[in-house]
Amino acid sequence: MKTTEQRRARELRRLGWSIGEIERELQVSRSSVSLWVRNVELDDAAAARLSLRVALGPRTAAERSRERARVVRAGYQDEGRRLAHERDASYAAGCMLYWAEGAKARNSLKVINADPDVLVFFARFLRKHFGVPDDKMRVFCNLFADHVDHQTEIENFWLARLQLPRTCLRKTMVNAYSKYSQKKRKNRLPYGTTALVVNSTQILQTIYGSIQEYAGFERPEWLD
Repeated sequence: MKTTEQRRARELRRLGWSIGEIERELQVSRSSVSLWVRNVELDDAAAARLSLRVALGPRTAAERSRERARVVRAGYQDEGRRLAHERDASYAAGCMLYWAEGAKARNSLKVINADPDVLVFFARFLRKHFGVPDDKMRVFCNLFADHVDHQTEIENFWLARLQLPRTCLRKTMVNAYSKYSQKKRKNRLPYGTTALVVNSTQILQTIYGSIQEYAGFERPEWLD
């Protein structure tokens, strides 16, 4: 019988310590702690402290998880800084395109444009420098009301230009005319706009690292 540990466990419990904290402090099993302290009565102050510790426990775990993820993202950015000195001009161009046109998210790359050549270049960049397969690319078309009769044709246009199968296409959004519109757009943006999306924290953060290395600045918020 671990008399000393049992006595200490009960003392800590009376002070409002949680079972997990006592377990870590005494280096004994959780089941033993639970058994030892099950009949310990707590005064109001100790009960309040215990409630606070229990409430903070998940939050602390979440904070630790966020910090670990941040360290991983920082590692990817370090890799991007290294690649900025090793890759060719097409790599630099892809990174600069993303700096100018890409969504500044944390875990997902997204470039939206009406110019097919922009998205074609970016898709080629992802394939060449990151080996992104077709089935990891997502295509989201954003069309206007006058495109409805040609929606499938326009979707196929984008897929053909990007050399992607229809399985990569996600739900197309169609914008209705506003009440102030004359329902005429004079052929502006004949193919609407389209977003090319790849869900990859590693690729995105690598690109962020390269951008900062090329441009000579620090952007800490890209890690958060």
